[in-house]
Amino acid sequence: MAEKLTYTTFEEYQAPEFPIDNPTKGALEVLKWAYTHYSDDELVYACSFGIEGMVLIDLISQVNERAHIAFLDTDKHFQETYDLIEKVRERYPNLNIEIKKPKLTLEEQAKEFGDNLWETNPNKCCEIRKVIPLGEVLSGATAWISGLRREQSETRKHTQFTNKDNKFKSVKVCPLIHWTWKDVWRYAHKNSLPYNLLHDNGYPSIGCQTCTLPAFNADDLRSGRWTGTGKIECGLHQ
Repeated sequence: MAEKLTYTTFEEYQAPEFPIDNPTKGALEVLKWAYTHYSDDELVYACSFGIEGMVLIDLISQVNERAHIAFLDTDKHFQETYDLIEKVRERYPNLNIEIKKPKLTLEEQAKEFGDNLWETNPNKCCEIRKVIPLGEVLSGATAWISGLRREQSETRKHTQFTNKDNKFKSVKVCPLIHWTWKDVWRYAHKNSLPYNLLHDNGYPSIGCQTCTLPAFNADDLRSGRWTGTGKIECGLHQ
């Protein structure tokens, strides 16, 4: 039996059973295991600073106040998102927050691929501005943390606490898989967490300003993302 859970030992390693009948539905136990199992330079939390991200940041800070958190700055986020990051820095001053930008500026991208690539080829735009940068962040890591919840969409309903990530050849740890939308907000309000003010204006899922609208389907919290394109994921979780 493998001693550490990695991409190459995923089938050999016996992951622990995490209790889910507690206030955090296993999330805190998963995080305690992850930050014990991996060293600080082996584990990264890729955070988009949505409300799930705020919950995870608060939980992570209880386990490792100096955790590495990476934000993929596409240069097209809402100002409210950038404002929130500064609030997080103030509340959790010891966290190691990395702002990761793509190699191409928006001007360089336009010269190479044409103006408004997010409209003409949103998959390519996400690849350049999110997928490749995350791959660079994870190049020296063994595992990464994500705020995926099973309730979010059909493509996420089978997510486990630990997942073999074939895209990034990594282990993806998802502590919030059993949380509902109500659970997330209940925790946020109970703990007076700062959050993106766009959540108060019909944006349950917040990405780039160019590709995010208020949700139009109450049963699909991600219905405001890439509206009318048929695209449902940025590529990080496919």
